[in-house]
Amino acid sequence: MYKLTPGTIDQFTVARTTPAGYVLKLGNREVLLHQNEAKETLSIGQEIEAFVYEDKKNQLVASMTIPEVTLGTYDWVQVVDVVEELGVFVHIGLPKDILVSKDDLPLHLSVWPKRGDHLFVKLDHDRRGKLIAKPVTEDIIEQERDQAPKELLHKTATGYIYRASKIGSFLITEEGFRGFIHQNERKQEPRLGQLVNGRIIDVKDDGTLNVSLRPLILESRDQDSELILDFLRDNNGQIPFSDQSSPDEIRETFKLSKAAFKRAMGKLIKEKKVTQKDGMTYLTQED
Repeated sequence: MYKLTPGTIDQFTVARTTPAGYVLKLGNREVLLHQNEAKETLSIGQEIEAFVYEDKKNQLVASMTIPEVTLGTYDWVQVVDVVEELGVFVHIGLPKDILVSKDDLPLHLSVWPKRGDHLFVKLDHDRRGKLIAKPVTEDIIEQERDQAPKELLHKTATGYIYRASKIGSFLITEEGFRGFIHQNERKQEPRLGQLVNGRIIDVKDDGTLNVSLRPLILESRDQDSELILDFLRDNNGQIPFSDQSSPDEIRETFKLSKAAFKRAMGKLIKEKKVTQKDGMTYLTQED
């Protein structure tokens, strides 16, 4: 006895019509193809290819729309909803959106995808046999990625984050190259599925990229200076930080390396916007 399974693509025969659409038959099983899921007017006995899934009533139905992402293939899909208790829902071209379980998302909600972000997923089944979407695994990335040429060094890179970790973020560029953003090369951790733009700071021998989301030093120094001024304004014009502060304290508070902090602080001192004394920094004038 043939069993219809959500997520499969099969060849069906049109058995009969109903007010709702068409009844398709495969072996001894039947499934409904709603009128709006038929791409053309069908006739009894016609052979068609259709995708099987569960509708919002958890009933098996068919669609002549074949998603690019299937049980065996990965593709980029858009996040259309976020439900903290469940995970995120992605659109694969069907009337029903598919869940990416919270078990397959980062631990911290701040790194979860938002609506409009894109995830690289394939379809799978959960323990109950329900159709879900699973984010790409590293071994698949390794199989599918392209080899980046050395000429890309210092060029820009645009791509989506496909994996988040403590040490950094991983992305796939628009050209299909795998990139890594070390935690020191970003001011804020990007979301899973977020589109980012960065600078290629290394092309490794294995064809992967190291990417930085931090601006160039002069541009970064100006931005970091403004960040320090904002901290001063929010703390009555004084903060317990100076050039002598520890790198860990600086990074924890400002998300800056000590070198970047000193460059920004040196700029402010030169412009006579701040002074330092006894491990403290004081605001001397507004910019």
